[in-house]
Amino acid sequence: MPSLAQITGSLHIHNFYIEKLKANQERLFASDPELAQLLDNVAAVLSEHAAELAEDIADREDES
Repeated sequence: MPSLAQITGSLHIHNFYIEKLKANQERLFASDPELAQLLDNVAAVLSEHAAELAEDIADREDES
């Protein structure tokens, strides 16, 4: 089982890449809408996982 620090680090990494994907998605929307949609889909999957990580962090903090 990963430690709280590892989960928190993973959440930060997820958020970093979500922001990068969203920025590139916006930039590419006019020139390559299919790629922009793909980036949006990847960001959505990462966002779902980030939400799960945030829940795990909150649960662990409540246990402490």
